[in-house]
Amino acid sequence: MKRLKLSTLVYSLLLVCFGMQVSAGTETFGAKLDRSQWYLTSSIFECSIVHEIPVYGKGVFFHEAGEPLRFYTAVTKNVMKPGRAALVIEASSWRPGTQIEDLGYVDVVKTKTPLNVKNRRATAMMHGLLEGKAPTFTRRAWYGDGSIRVVLNSINFASVYDGYQDCVSSLLPVNFRQVERTKVHFTVDKALLTKKDKERLDRVILYTHADSSVSAIYVDGHTDSTGRRIYNRRLSKARAEAVTRYLVAADLNPDMIQTRYHGERYPVADNRSKKSKAQNRRSTVRLVRGETLAMPNEKSPDGELN
Repeated sequence: MKRLKLSTLVYSLLLVCFGMQVSAGTETFGAKLDRSQWYLTSSIFECSIVHEIPVYGKGVFFHEAGEPLRFYTAVTKNVMKPGRAALVIEASSWRPGTQIEDLGYVDVVKTKTPLNVKNRRATAMMHGLLEGKAPTFTRRAWYGDGSIRVVLNSINFASVYDGYQDCVSSLLPVNFRQVERTKVHFTVDKALLTKKDKERLDRVILYTHADSSVSAIYVDGHTDSTGRRIYNRRLSKARAEAVTRYLVAADLNPDMIQTRYHGERYPVADNRSKKSKAQNRRSTVRLVRGETLAMPNEKSPDGELN
């Protein structure tokens, strides 16, 4: 991403070219100097810095475990017309200046979180705030011919930034979505876990130990269509049990684990090629939060019969 330095005059002309008024007809949303507040919420799962924007809503820097930083706004009513908003870092009202940093355009969508900024530009916004500058979004108003400006006030941002950095350094390497469903694959006629398989399972183990809301773990073993049905069922059992043994050896509660085996049933590929058969030679681990284990012979949470 190329970052440009613009003068105030050039910036104003660009906004006019894109149909955005910068003086008459412009409504600005931003916290006043004496009411600018930033709030940090932190855990091993996520770090958030929240900025109240009076009347408009909130601006949020959000860093989830296993994901990059992003910024978004949460509103009660979207006052910007869907389209593209200009994003710049400009001088704050309390620290006048003429240089403006252009961060390009951000899509405005018709949702309760109309503005979303990805990692690189979100990081640039943070740096601007630390320098006492004001990240600013400008877009045509939803109604009328005027424009809307949403401004982040840098006052008090620095007071929470160190806490944010401490929070980020303590985040888990993965989040629930990344380990909710995990697969390990096996070679023909084998039920042995490789080093790579164990690394995948280690991520599941790490997260499960950290999140007390994980209440059940389903381990399912599968084979491809090669071989007799009875043999395949035994092999799928050995594969599922290999995974379960690894989880239990890492001090996961065996009472929360249900181990199941299905032979060649429930393929994820058509078994017509080596590649598709390799996909079917697997064990899956699925984490569940807030539920008890399903009893045998009941439908699993995947909708399959156990």
